[in-house]
Amino acid sequence: MKRIIALLLITGVFAMAHLQSVAQESSSDSTITIANDSAQAEAEEEVVVETPDVYEEVVEDPGFHQVVKEQFIAGGWQFMGIVLLCLILGLAVAIERIITLNLATTNTKKLLSRVEDSLSAGGIEAAKDVCRNTQGPVASIFVQGLMRMSEGVEMVEKSIIAYGSVEMGKLEKGMTWISLFIALGPMLGFLGTVVGMIQAFDAIAEAGDVSPTLVAGGIKVALLTTVAGLIVAIILQLFYNYLVSKIDSLVNSMEDASISLIDILVKHSASK
Repeated sequence: MKRIIALLLITGVFAMAHLQSVAQESSSDSTITIANDSAQAEAEEEVVVETPDVYEEVVEDPGFHQVVKEQFIAGGWQFMGIVLLCLILGLAVAIERIITLNLATTNTKKLLSRVEDSLSAGGIEAAKDVCRNTQGPVASIFVQGLMRMSEGVEMVEKSIIAYGSVEMGKLEKGMTWISLFIALGPMLGFLGTVVGMIQAFDAIAEAGDVSPTLVAGGIKVALLTTVAGLIVAIILQLFYNYLVSKIDSLVNSMEDASISLIDILVKHSASK
């Protein structure tokens, strides 16, 4: 019995010793693992990944003025300068005509009313003074008609028709120059294109090879003058059409006012 107890005690001691050794090994393994993990974490913290700063280059879109300037230089100053001169001269004439025609506009109804009142109050001389103090071609025509009143109404009508043609010519003054620049702009542009194409083919002949870059560059430069000429023609054509409509309006106003003046003079003669 004592031997059995002694054997059990010895077995228990060895079992406890074995368990203790296993526990120590597992604890040591976990300690090593924790140490490795902490070491790896520290290593990862120490490793600093430096990423290069990426700066995005901001490309600003060139303005309209800059684009026009670049295209003007690319087209060549020889023909582009002449086309630009046509635009400047055409605009100068057009602006002068616009100012002149706007100043020539007259309120014909108000003028006719004043002339009729002056005829009733002070006669022909008073009506002349009213017309002389009024600007515009309508008032000038009235003056010429009233100056012939002593010769009869028929002579007044002929005088108004004759002087109306003179005033119409004054209104149309400068329009031929605008039409000239409208036609001259595209023609100079086409001429620049032809010259540019000739230069491009000369460059191809000298190089001895048809290079797409060389051909494309030459054609682009050549076509820029055509574009410039067409733009000049379009701008001046708009001004030209406005001026033509303004002149037509003034001419119609002159004709209507002249007819009304003759009617007033006939009434004035009949009332005497």
